[in-house]
Amino acid sequence: MSTSYGYVRVSTREQNEDRQLLALHDVPVPSQNIYIDKQSGKDFSRPMYQRMVKRMKQEDLLYVKSIDRLGRNYEEILEQWRMLTKKKQIDIVVLDMPLLDTRRGKDLVGTFLSDVVLQILSFVAENERKNIRERQREGIEAAKMRGVKFGRPKKPLPENFEQIYLEWKEKRITGGEAAKKCELAIATFYRNAREWESEMER
Repeated sequence: MSTSYGYVRVSTREQNEDRQLLALHDVPVPSQNIYIDKQSGKDFSRPMYQRMVKRMKQEDLLYVKSIDRLGRNYEEILEQWRMLTKKKQIDIVVLDMPLLDTRRGKDLVGTFLSDVVLQILSFVAENERKNIRERQREGIEAAKMRGVKFGRPKKPLPENFEQIYLEWKEKRITGGEAAKKCELAIATFYRNAREWESEMER
């Protein structure tokens, strides 16, 4: 005989879980089978979620108020959806999205609909990643146009850099000796030397 479970997640300890609990009690789900996590969904180390998943067996039923309770983004939601429905072989009902109810037929049509849902989630996940990368790129470009510098701040050159540079350029000392005098890595010395030369040519 299958058992019904409910999962509730709030992102911070200050948020209230009453809205999710009311929805689960309307189903109904036995109160002892409702698991609540009050922490960020940044990973799936959430103790109550893990405890619930371990208890669940084939043909059990999981209710959640909304699909985003399963993860912080669609990629994680997709991963958990597949794990629960394919590996654990349980049913999932998303209360605020009636289409996401895996009880709707175990025949070919039902399996097809479930796979369509997975494909939609995959598509959304991929677009979410692309949009984030695009926004990051646009943000960086806009910041550069405003003069914002990225990366580590450059270490100021020693006061005697010009003298050491000339000694190296005139082959009186090696690059390694010049770098040591400047207290720089040899690659950093060569880079600074090239930049110095470019400045002098302007």
